[in-house]
Amino acid sequence: MTTSRERLQQTLNHQEPDRVVMDLGATAISGIHANALAGLRDALGLEKRKVKVCEPLQLLGEVEEDVRQKLQVDCVDVSNGYNMFGFSNAGRKPWKLQNGLEVDVPEQFNTTKGEDGRVYLYPQGDRGVPPAAMMPKTGFFFDNIVRGGCTCDEAEERSAREDFKDDFGLLTDDQLRFMEEKCNYYYNETEYGIVYSSAIASLGDFALIPGPNVKHPQGIRDLAEFMMAATICPDYIHELFEMQTDYAIKNAELIYQACGDKIQAIYVSGADFGIQTGPYMSLDCYREFYKPYHKKVNDWIHSHTKWKTFFHSCGAVADFLEDFHEIGVDILNPVQLSAVGMDGKILKEKWGDKFVFWGGGVDTQKTLPFGTPEEVYREVTERLELFSKGGGFVFNTIHNIQGNVPVKNLLAMFRAVEDFRDGEIRGRK
Repeated sequence: MTTSRERLQQTLNHQEPDRVVMDLGATAISGIHANALAGLRDALGLEKRKVKVCEPLQLLGEVEEDVRQKLQVDCVDVSNGYNMFGFSNAGRKPWKLQNGLEVDVPEQFNTTKGEDGRVYLYPQGDRGVPPAAMMPKTGFFFDNIVRGGCTCDEAEERSAREDFKDDFGLLTDDQLRFMEEKCNYYYNETEYGIVYSSAIASLGDFALIPGPNVKHPQGIRDLAEFMMAATICPDYIHELFEMQTDYAIKNAELIYQACGDKIQAIYVSGADFGIQTGPYMSLDCYREFYKPYHKKVNDWIHSHTKWKTFFHSCGAVADFLEDFHEIGVDILNPVQLSAVGMDGKILKEKWGDKFVFWGGGVDTQKTLPFGTPEEVYREVTERLELFSKGGGFVFNTIHNIQGNVPVKNLLAMFRAVEDFRDGEIRGRK
């Protein structure tokens, strides 16, 4: 019987496994909101217990072993144990979502609530500084708050390395020990495929530019200003990306020393390059400011490890795929087929032997939250039939499962995967 680890490796090598690989929760962009996970656990008849929040910005829930076993999930994550707000996920305490559901959050997950019902979350758990994120009264996740910073014109006279010196750094001995122990456990005690899930080189990632992990952010932090910076102060952006790339390669070396090739895929970048209707930057801009640094990181990984590189970009990125291929991107996520130019058949025909498509399994903007169970089942089955042929496909939704998804639709999605897998197995007998 093929193991999940072997099945993932076959998929990464563009070989068709005995059944399609499924991920739920191996990265912060292929997971499930805590509220949806709580409903799913109940519907699956699992033990009653509070969901653990593992990613504070999006309030993602930790997919535990009983869920993985019930759904036959193939992938698990190894990370440095810290989140994007700069505090450890260790320690647990109770907290309530805006809808009243009680969950477990990390010990340093510290919030305050305003009279208008808004909830504020603090960098490094420090309530003594301005909050880094806010969630509306009826919200399901946090939004970053821009705190301080400067304009593009002001940045021309500043040093990006100095401004962002607190945002990025080398992994600590404690973080490396944490990931080594977790990696060894999964490798020696389970048969799961293993993914390193803390993005190491998210250049220009809008989730990170405001500095959610920094108590007093300096430099360009406003997203509109950052988008103009390539034109107004290009040297500043190059300096910033050079620093991030240096840290990325050094950290990749440390991760390899801790985990070696037990890791099969590594999350490199989470920056989005597309919106619903097209790219949000020109190819010329990408090629000047991002491509050289992405290539440098990928080249190091491919020349020193057996890892496959995992890149996330929402939106209409079809025009970028040739460049992504040239720089050595192995895995493309989340495969947003609802965006302009992202036709699944064309993507599979033209790029299916070059990229592993990790995602694309169902539309999380419309079908999954607002469709009927029958519509969900049908769309999932169609996507599985399209992408699984010849390998190179990991089933996952298009980005995370959101908190308002009806449980009946989640069950329809997983039932479609199970039925398709059963059909694959029967077809080979």
